[in-house]
Amino acid sequence: MESFKKLAAQYYPITTSQLQAWIQINSIHDDSTIAPNKPYGEGVFKALQFIGKLAEKDGFSVDYCDGHATEISFGTTGPLIAVYAHADVVPVSENWIHPPFGAVIEQDKMFGRGTSDDKGPAMAAYFAIKLLKDQGLIKGYQVRLVIGGNEEKGSNCLKYYFHTLQKPYPDYGFTPDGNFPLIYGEKGISNFEIYGNIDFSPIVSIDAGIVANSVIDKAVAVVKKDASLETALKAFDFHYVLSHDHTYSTIEFIGKAAHGSLPELGINAGTALLQFLAKQYGHPTLMTIANQYQDFRGVHLGHYYHSTLLHETTLNVGLIRYKQNEFSLISNYRYPETVDFNKVAKDIEKKTPSPLRYRTLMVSPSLLMSPQSPMIQTLLKAYQQETGDLITPMVTIGGGTYAKEAKNTVAFGSKFPGKEDFIHENDEKIDLEDLHGSIAIYARAIYDLGKLNAVKK
Repeated sequence: MESFKKLAAQYYPITTSQLQAWIQINSIHDDSTIAPNKPYGEGVFKALQFIGKLAEKDGFSVDYCDGHATEISFGTTGPLIAVYAHADVVPVSENWIHPPFGAVIEQDKMFGRGTSDDKGPAMAAYFAIKLLKDQGLIKGYQVRLVIGGNEEKGSNCLKYYFHTLQKPYPDYGFTPDGNFPLIYGEKGISNFEIYGNIDFSPIVSIDAGIVANSVIDKAVAVVKKDASLETALKAFDFHYVLSHDHTYSTIEFIGKAAHGSLPELGINAGTALLQFLAKQYGHPTLMTIANQYQDFRGVHLGHYYHSTLLHETTLNVGLIRYKQNEFSLISNYRYPETVDFNKVAKDIEKKTPSPLRYRTLMVSPSLLMSPQSPMIQTLLKAYQQETGDLITPMVTIGGGTYAKEAKNTVAFGSKFPGKEDFIHENDEKIDLEDLHGSIAIYARAIYDLGKLNAVKK
């Protein structure tokens, strides 16, 4: 048998062209276009249809799962090897240099929302499976590639797939939605909200953030016209734009976006704006909230924790809204395996200043697998054999992936060591070298997993 890298080379051009076409489909969740068999809106539906029609043309069996996911399968007997990826993407800001859905290629890099999270890795996994099918290497095992449509907003797609449709869990599985060599542990995650009716006059409105799991890169407040703002803003020392009309002053803070699991890589314009407004106008409740949520480790809230395996907590304020005296602040909190979130929630509720209230929006427990298990070692060796990288260690992360929804599954690539991909940021990209290189890694991994004895479900 030829090397997987040599076999994969013939798929490089079509992988690139198909990914470009896929990126050009805006697959942001859209409530306004939800319809039967389109539970996440028109764009996500089109993206799920795109990959399904490609697979049908290539001779795979396809199940569209009532619009929640596209299941692509080959083989019907033996251990089930499954790959879980997603076609939905997070929203975009207006601060892109390249068109977010243009799939522009410059200097061997493709730019666009979803290039690295997660359409690029999903496309690489698809052509890895096609390679195996074309070469007659899917024997004695079966393969499924499941492309979901709701990963960025809670993974209800896989909940529907496993619990409503009663699809089987894999014997061995991975999601190409993390880092190489692989990720054997993920922090627990919760989104929670501080909300309520309150008068923050002279503040009229606050609008900050696009999703809970991204650092806020733009935050806007409208206040009653205030001639003292220019001096106060200069003293506050944050990148701002200030404008006035006859009645109101508008303050815009400019930060830097980053994934919610890595808030230290961003600059949160939302929390900075809350601190400024609290300092400027002295509202005691706003001052308390601004102080509690000013740091991205949870120290000021009293809920910083650390463990040897999953490391430090992160606390990302991702959404802030205030209009007509209705206030809402939504945080994305990630924590190690030693933390009991129920206790954390009860304490945050006690600390929330009246008349504001607390509620938990979602909870995803932590995940840990043994680094010495046969599946983990098989994936690690597949990466090492195809790259020659014997040094980069396996890791644990703060990000949450489909691995938490599917048993016997971990995150495996496709971010290569030392590379920047700007996931959830402006000008998200993927290096074509990495896109192509991951095909051989995934093909070898699936082939080698297929030769393992099935684990007990």
